[in-house]
Amino acid sequence: MLAAAATLAAAACSTPCAADGASWTAVPPPRPAECRTVAAGDGLQAAITAAAPGAALCLAPGLHRGPIRVTTPLTLWGTRDAIISGGLTITADDVTVAGLTVESDAVGVEVQKTHRTHLIGNHVLGDRGAGIGERGDSIRLWETDDAVVEDNLIEDGRDVVVWYSRRALLRHNDVRRSRYGAHFMYSHGSRVADNRYVGVTVGVFVMYSRDVELTGNVIANAAGSAGIAIGLKDSGSVRIANNLLVRDEVGIFIDATPQRRDELVEITGNQIRLCRTAIVFHATAHGVRIHGNDFGGNDVQTRVDGGGDALRVGWEGNWFDDYTGYDLDDDGTGDVPYELRSFTGELVARQPELGFMRGTPALAMADAAAHLDPLYQPRTLLVDRAPRMAPVAGQGAR
Repeated sequence: MLAAAATLAAAACSTPCAADGASWTAVPPPRPAECRTVAAGDGLQAAITAAAPGAALCLAPGLHRGPIRVTTPLTLWGTRDAIISGGLTITADDVTVAGLTVESDAVGVEVQKTHRTHLIGNHVLGDRGAGIGERGDSIRLWETDDAVVEDNLIEDGRDVVVWYSRRALLRHNDVRRSRYGAHFMYSHGSRVADNRYVGVTVGVFVMYSRDVELTGNVIANAAGSAGIAIGLKDSGSVRIANNLLVRDEVGIFIDATPQRRDELVEITGNQIRLCRTAIVFHATAHGVRIHGNDFGGNDVQTRVDGGGDALRVGWEGNWFDDYTGYDLDDDGTGDVPYELRSFTGELVARQPELGFMRGTPALAMADAAAHLDPLYQPRTLLVDRAPRMAPVAGQGAR
């Protein structure tokens, strides 16, 4: 399983891929009936302004110069060689943009205060030559409810932003070489499913949002000191299930989530592999259930910043590759709990400047010495009372 994860991580960096491992192929909806063809050049904005509500405009191959603004319900349809330059802003309900290439400047596609916008099968391309903080956002949803962002290839932009937007669905997208693959704020009821995020700084970060599901995603190579595959802050009722997180600096980062006692964060069925740290809790956690996951090849399985622990987290039925217990009744569950103790975790909590030495032989030897010394027992960080003896074959996103 570890070899499979490493192979997938390497393959993810070479060619655009969908979340199921196949090459990314954007197949837009069929050409709309009674679709008016718009030739390349400067005429797209005029055609949009003159269009009746519900009309369909089919963009001919070539460059359609922008920026373009859509203020009436309609469909923009084309193929990958129909290119909108200078960005696209949508301020009308019931707009569909399908199959096009959008070259991002300040913003690739911006959707403001609308309902039911559909972005399907497009290629949003940023400026790879600019520093990542200087690029425009690839897609920005602002006060936009019930939006669908599906089957898009998004490359070399800054962020995909979903702010103040309820019930957004991000599905089957391929996001590459960006800062935030998806950044949610105050966007309740949203879903992120079967996407692939490769070479991003942060895969998916959820802030101040409730009732959010992240399922079946692949997040690989979220590297660097700020690298996080999935982050949660001040949110609640979040489900993280069946994702593959591989070669990330941090697999899952949890800060003040859930906020309310009646809310739960459920982390289940995920493969967290080859990460520097699998799960980080910012201070002692509560209201989190972590069950049925695979933890393999990670430098550190869990870290608790601020000197806390993860003992109030519900750990159950996870597989840890560093588990040294036994299974005498051969039921697939360890007969003794998995307990994670960390001497170096305590050192770094007391002296944060030692964090830059994580993964070095010096700290590894310090942990080993602490385990061998009968006079000193490192602080227990987590206990899984029913650890699995083997990973689940075929579990998680592939």
